[in-house]
Amino acid sequence: MLDKILQYDNELFLYLNTLGSEPWDVLWLTITNKLFFGPVLGLILFYFLYKKFGFKSVVFLVFVLALMITFTDQSTNLFKHVFERTRPCRTEGVMEHMRFIAVRCGLYGFFSGHASNSMAVAVFGGLLLKPFYKWIIYVLVGISFIVAYSRIYVGVHYPLDIVCGLIFGAISGYLFHKLAKYLLKRFQLYKPEPV
Repeated sequence: MLDKILQYDNELFLYLNTLGSEPWDVLWLTITNKLFFGPVLGLILFYFLYKKFGFKSVVFLVFVLALMITFTDQSTNLFKHVFERTRPCRTEGVMEHMRFIAVRCGLYGFFSGHASNSMAVAVFGGLLLKPFYKWIIYVLVGISFIVAYSRIYVGVHYPLDIVCGLIFGAISGYLFHKLAKYLLKRFQLYKPEPV
């Protein structure tokens, strides 16, 4: 059963990866770069959180956000070393047929840190801001999906790596959102009413 799932995962990866074309490569390399998507999500969140929660609360929320990213990122690394699933760019029978345009190819890929981190931030921020901006969670989750797909496009993750990373990130974002709300209330930090 597992072998069949992994075979389908390989086939889906090759299909999605080979949809790419050279004119689009620079765009997807930019999207997948942590120095791009991290600041984009961070600036969007910081602006809207500051606008609705004020400076004191935002400093606190940035601290909780940093804890969440550390937790999600280190959990991802733990999973990679426990499962030891090689990335497609290192897997015989796959790497010969794929497009590889990433800057480098790490050893293990299950599950995607880009997918888990970006989704955690999207869910965390989206849930905090949902009472004020009902649309923002959809924008943030949409950005997370784009970042996640970029990992398939550049050739470093299978679709299953992405899906599991997104699920783990969503759970992490939800739990840290609950923690942040509890701590904001506990320390009586400013919490405005929805407009």
